[in-house]
Amino acid sequence: MEQEFEDIDSESRWQNLYLEIRNQSHECAFKVAKYPENRNRNRYRDVSPFDHSRVKLENTENDYINASLVVMEEAQRRYILTQGPLRNTCGHFWLMIWEQKTKAIIMLNRVIEKGSEKCAQYWPTQEERQMSFRDTCFVVTLVSEDVKSYYTTRVLELQNANTGETREIYHFHYTTWPDFGVPESPASFLNFLFKVRESGSLGMDQGPAVVHCSAGIGRSGTFSLVDTCLVLMDKRKDPLALDIKKILLDMRKYRMGLIQTPDQLRFSYMAVLEGAKYIMGDSSMQKRWRELSREDQEPLSESPPPPQPPKCTECYNGSKLSHPDDGIDTKTSKKTALETPNKEPEKDAGTYACKRKRNEKLPNPTQKSQKQTKSRINDPDKKRKRARTTSDSTSWQPQQETSIP
Repeated sequence: MEQEFEDIDSESRWQNLYLEIRNQSHECAFKVAKYPENRNRNRYRDVSPFDHSRVKLENTENDYINASLVVMEEAQRRYILTQGPLRNTCGHFWLMIWEQKTKAIIMLNRVIEKGSEKCAQYWPTQEERQMSFRDTCFVVTLVSEDVKSYYTTRVLELQNANTGETREIYHFHYTTWPDFGVPESPASFLNFLFKVRESGSLGMDQGPAVVHCSAGIGRSGTFSLVDTCLVLMDKRKDPLALDIKKILLDMRKYRMGLIQTPDQLRFSYMAVLEGAKYIMGDSSMQKRWRELSREDQEPLSESPPPPQPPKCTECYNGSKLSHPDDGIDTKTSKKTALETPNKEPEKDAGTYACKRKRNEKLPNPTQKSQKQTKSRINDPDKKRKRARTTSDSTSWQPQQETSIP
């Protein structure tokens, strides 16, 4: 496997390998996601859960949520990969957590990225401590919060307001992973991954862990792929005889578009190779990853800090929620280069790398009518045009993004 990585790297074949995976990915039906009543529950028009693997809500009239159950049988791993909740789906999100008996949420994005809201604030902050979701009858309380330089670990209490029953939920939040990019280093990523593993929340004795970013396919796919590969290496007699491409293709049978760029694919290989050192018996690697990650340093703060979006403290389904749209997009910036010594960053993948078109500023009402959506192409590996924000909405519903060829 190490030789395979070196060959691909030396010949700059990451984009070709990424395109092979795209072309060989299995397409499944996703009719339910396109029902009219579900349009305002999708963050991106071209990222939909397959019908056969979508998570179904149980105690509600509409069972739809944009989430997929990914089952890797040999690795004995189950993940729910989902989009960052919209403001009108926060209650659905917590209902799913409850019904699936999830122990941990792995969040790999920030609420605000590049001036755009990529995820609703679905958990309480230190200031408010508690949030209520009246549409699905759940109350979430912040019990504790441990802030590191690039991730934050929270303990949340989830209460079913109908029964009074409470459960403890771990919230692992990676705060420095850029959209369409990669973490700072394999060491920092693996340090985070093993923190999640140490909680016991990824095991089969718990409900499936919920992994999300903004769309639930790029960063979420990277996390799940690396974790699955390391589990399989630990189980097999020949740990290095691992076909990462095949494993990713297997995962893509459950949710479309997992891994969004050649850089994310390359980083996945790097993280698996680095993690293999621990699997092969070098117990000092975890300590080394922790030291390299510099997790005890002060977190980097943005200047100026991004404005906090309105909190969904009393969330309702659909049009009853009077909040503006979930955000806009800024123009795609250059991809973050893999920060490794003596290595040139992978070049831009163009139309193959699923770049979301972004606009730096909030549009005014007159601008909104000027940009009509183009023809729909349901391919999560191509560009996605983000929904726009209307701050004076009295009956808020998210507008759909369209794929741009």
